[in-house]
Amino acid sequence: MLVYIETFGCKVNAYESNYIKQSLEASGFLFTTEIKDADVVVVNTCTVTNTADSKCKKFVRRVRRENPHCVLIVAGCSTQNNASDYEKMDIDILLGNRYKSKIPELLDNYLKTKEKYSFVDNNRNLTFENMEINDFNHTRAFIKIQDGCDNFCSYCIIPFMRGKCRSKNFEEVIEEAQKLSSNHQEIVLTGIHTGSYNDNGKDLVDVIEAISALPNIKRIRLSSVEITELNEKFMDMLKHNAKFCSHLHIPLQAGSDHVLKLMNRKYDLDYYFKKISEIRKIRPDIAISTDIIVGFPEETDKDFRDTYENAQKLKFSKIHVFPYSKRSGTKASLMKEVSSIEKTSRAHKLLELSDILEKKYNDTFKGKYLDVLVEEVKDGKSIGHSGNYIRVEIPEELEKNTIYKYLYK
Repeated sequence: MLVYIETFGCKVNAYESNYIKQSLEASGFLFTTEIKDADVVVVNTCTVTNTADSKCKKFVRRVRRENPHCVLIVAGCSTQNNASDYEKMDIDILLGNRYKSKIPELLDNYLKTKEKYSFVDNNRNLTFENMEINDFNHTRAFIKIQDGCDNFCSYCIIPFMRGKCRSKNFEEVIEEAQKLSSNHQEIVLTGIHTGSYNDNGKDLVDVIEAISALPNIKRIRLSSVEITELNEKFMDMLKHNAKFCSHLHIPLQAGSDHVLKLMNRKYDLDYYFKKISEIRKIRPDIAISTDIIVGFPEETDKDFRDTYENAQKLKFSKIHVFPYSKRSGTKASLMKEVSSIEKTSRAHKLLELSDILEKKYNDTFKGKYLDVLVEEVKDGKSIGHSGNYIRVEIPEELEKNTIYKYLYK
């Protein structure tokens, strides 16, 4: 039987989909890149914005239109958040965020009985659903070490969708990294709130240091980390651990203390600036990328100007810009919204700034050698990323999944 898997959203979803694929492969399933050829379609959904929800629902309807007889499995944050909408669709196995690891056995039962299955609950008090990947379908291998979030930022629905913070067993994380090291030189540690990792006193830095000891691993990076989690222990690791990439993605979300307070973020601008300064004293050339939400409820013109100016001062290597998306059930959904025209205008301005800052950062490395991990080879070129996440094209065909020194031009 042929399976098609579609993944929306974050790196955690990418990891989970990779696990589902690996598990189905072990059960004898083959895979296709065409929906119409699939006997089974798995959709792993996202609900971080209204647009994400809309794309997921549209895709599920498309699957049923193009392949009405396939076994359709839909799971993830969007189904968790909009279960009643998905229950009206012709879905054979419907899950929220629990039991994704059980998809192979649920599919096997469905193929035997033809009985539809639906399980979506709202329990936040969950244990870590263990998954382990032996090989990842990208050059950089992700390891999901954490799930859930307890921050409850006023705009975010994810703590309600993913449950409380919980972590993967420390020994199992290192064992998984060991297995992945046979085929991958770079490990990306990921989670919903990765920096909160804690397993019997072992924290995120302990994970980084233990994986660094694996001889085949040349690079370790984080998908994202909160500014409040960069403690003295982390900073000490940053000083001495050469395998840890010179790139951190640290969400700012707003460059205005007024908006940060409305967002229920756990820091102010003074704290953020001081911590970034501390990081750059340790690693002057580090790339620091960020997330910023524009058009947050009650964000004034001055608030946005502050955000723009502070983003300039912080010299981010890249800004991921998100126009505010109302999520029912959050505190921000009760606040006065900014007009969609203003949101769009502010987003364009910040995206333009991101392009300027990215070029400025990248240009500082012209004429310098970068260690580039080759991820794609085609048309006489090798494409990859440096440790500080600069995308590089090398004008020759090199070996994929290998790190090369390249004079950046």
